[in-house]
Amino acid sequence: MKIELWSDYACPFCYIGEKRLEKALAEIDGGDKVEVEFKSFELDPYASREVVSSTLDRFAVKYHLSKEEAAERIEAISRMGRNEGIDFRYISTRYTNTFDSLRLTKYAQAKGKSEIITQLFDAYFTKNLELADHDVLKNIAGQCGLDSEEVSAVLASDRYAAEVRTDEQEAMERDIHGVPYFLINGKYTASGAQPTAMLKEAIEKILAEEASAASLEGMVCGANGCNFAQ
Repeated sequence: MKIELWSDYACPFCYIGEKRLEKALAEIDGGDKVEVEFKSFELDPYASREVVSSTLDRFAVKYHLSKEEAAERIEAISRMGRNEGIDFRYISTRYTNTFDSLRLTKYAQAKGKSEIITQLFDAYFTKNLELADHDVLKNIAGQCGLDSEEVSAVLASDRYAAEVRTDEQEAMERDIHGVPYFLINGKYTASGAQPTAMLKEAIEKILAEEASAASLEGMVCGANGCNFAQ
């Protein structure tokens, strides 16, 4: 089974959804054999590379809320994250452009270091680091065992930009307008940070259905004749 997950590091529900998927797979027999591929999705491709506003102010303006209402909404989301075991600090996040972090993720996945995904989410929502800062990205990559010189070269170039754009183009073609978005085996979909139990149930159902379909046998003919058994 392969699960493609469109996501952005600035999305709180993406971190929650990623954590719930991880838990669901841990509870499924054979879940460790499921391939999960992170796909790029920029919530704001035009976001500044510098922090230009607080999360509270940005949230209030974007959703037309008072600061008190915005703070309550942010805290509610943070509680959801904490319920998943994340030290979720949404209100103090430092929002910047995420394109380079998405490029770095493509490079890391190519090197078999998918653990960088959780590290980058944690850097943003728990440590409140700036994901447009190349020094931050280099440090996280180093913690994941990636070569420092090659990481520097990747970040200083436009390598893996095309791969990020390909993911985003595919999202457009699939009419994906929000994340997290799950595509399972290229045909089953789930949108949003689904509860762990629902993800587990859906994945187990798909596994059972596809195993059943794969085992169907009927009347066939071969070089040695025909099998008429039904």
